Amino acid sequence: MTAIDEDAIRELAGFEGSGPVTTCYLDLDLRRYPAPHDYEQELDAMVRSARERSNGTTSVHEDLERIVAHVSDGIDRSRTRGIALFSCSEDDLWMVVELPVRVVNRIVIGPSPAVQQLESVVQTYDRIGVLIADRQSARVFVFELGELLERSDLFEELPRDYDLRGHSERGGPESHVEELAHQHLRHAAAVAFAMYQELGFTHLVLGGAPEVAAELEGHLHPYLRQRLAGRVDVRIDSRLEAILEATMAVEADIERRREQANVERLRAAVGAGGRGVVGLGDTLAALHERRVDQLLVSAGFEETGWRCAACGRLALVGRACPSCGAEMSEVDDIVEEAVEEALRQSCAVDVCVGCADLDVVGRVGALLRY
Repeated sequence: MTAIDEDAIRELAGFEGSGPVTTCYLDLDLRRYPAPHDYEQELDAMVRSARERSNGTTSVHEDLERIVAHVSDGIDRSRTRGIALFSCSEDDLWMVVELPVRVVNRIVIGPSPAVQQLESVVQTYDRIGVLIADRQSARVFVFELGELLERSDLFEELPRDYDLRGHSERGGPESHVEELAHQHLRHAAAVAFAMYQELGFTHLVLGGAPEVAAELEGHLHPYLRQRLAGRVDVRIDSRLEAILEATMAVEADIERRREQANVERLRAAVGAGGRGVVGLGDTLAALHERRVDQLLVSAGFEETGWRCAACGRLALVGRACPSCGAEMSEVDDIVEEAVEEALRQSCAVDVCVGCADLDVVGRVGALLRY
C-alpha cells in the first residue's frame, strides 16, 4: 500500500507512459457492501464496461485482470473504506492506495492516472488535533485521513480525603481541590501544544463539558487558538470511533467553508473582469496558456472532450486542434484531464462538494496568475 499526499499525487499525475493507464476507484464501505461478494459484483460490472471501451487493447485487458486479481485476493477492511488502483502494463506502473474514506466507484482509461478523487480526499482531510477533558482526565488525539496518528491520555487524581490542619488560611480544601483541577487543565493544554509541536496539525477541536472546554480554550497557546476549529459533543469516556466520527464532521464543515470562500473569490474576480474565468471552455483555454493559479471544479463533474498529442491542448470540440491544427484524440472525461494538467503545472486544485454557487457558473473555473 502507498501512502498518499499532495507530492505523491503530483508525481502520479505527471506519469507519462507509452501506453494507456487504467485507474480504478472501488468503494469498500462495510455499511454499503457487507460481504466481499457485494463489492466484487460492482467491480465486475465496471470491468465489463471498461473492456468494451478499450476496443481490444491488450495492455488495458492486462491491467483489468491485475486489478480484479488484487481485489479477489482479499482486502482488510478494518481500516480501509475505499481503494484506488493504478496500472499501466506497458510501463510497469502498479500502485495501490488504500483509503480510510469512501470513494466513488469508477474505472478510467487514459494517457495518465486519474487522480481527481485522490486530490479531493487529501484536501478534505487535514491533520487535526482533538483535546477532550474533564476535571481529572484529558485525552489528546491527532487524526489524518481518518486515521489515528498519535494519542496521549492524562489522569490526575484529585484528593478525596484532605487534612484540614494548616490549610484554613489558604481557603480550605475545596479551593485547593479547585486549584488542582485548574492545574490539570493547564497541563492538558500544554500537552496538546507539545503534540502540535511534534506533529504540526492544521486544526484543533475541543471536547468535554461546556465550562471545561471554555476554560481549556483560555489556557491554549496562541498558536493553538489560531487553529481552533470548534467543539465536538463527546465525553472523556467516548469510544475512539465516536470521537473520530465527530471530528470528521467538523473537518468536513471546515472544508465546505473553505471551498465556499474560494468560490466567492472566483466569482468576485470574474465579476470585476479580473483574474478569473468560469466554464469549461474558458478554463481549458487558460490551462493551455498556463495562466491558472487555482482550479476549482465541482465533485463528480464529467464531460467528454479532446486532447492534442502534439501540443497538449485540451478542448471541448475536436477534431482539429485550435492551437496547432493537429488531429486531436477524443477522451472520456476532459474534466479529469484538466485536473491532472493543473497538477502537472503545480496549480492548486479544489474539488468542491455540493457548492451550488460553482455549479451555476458552469461547475468549473479558475483563478488566474495574470
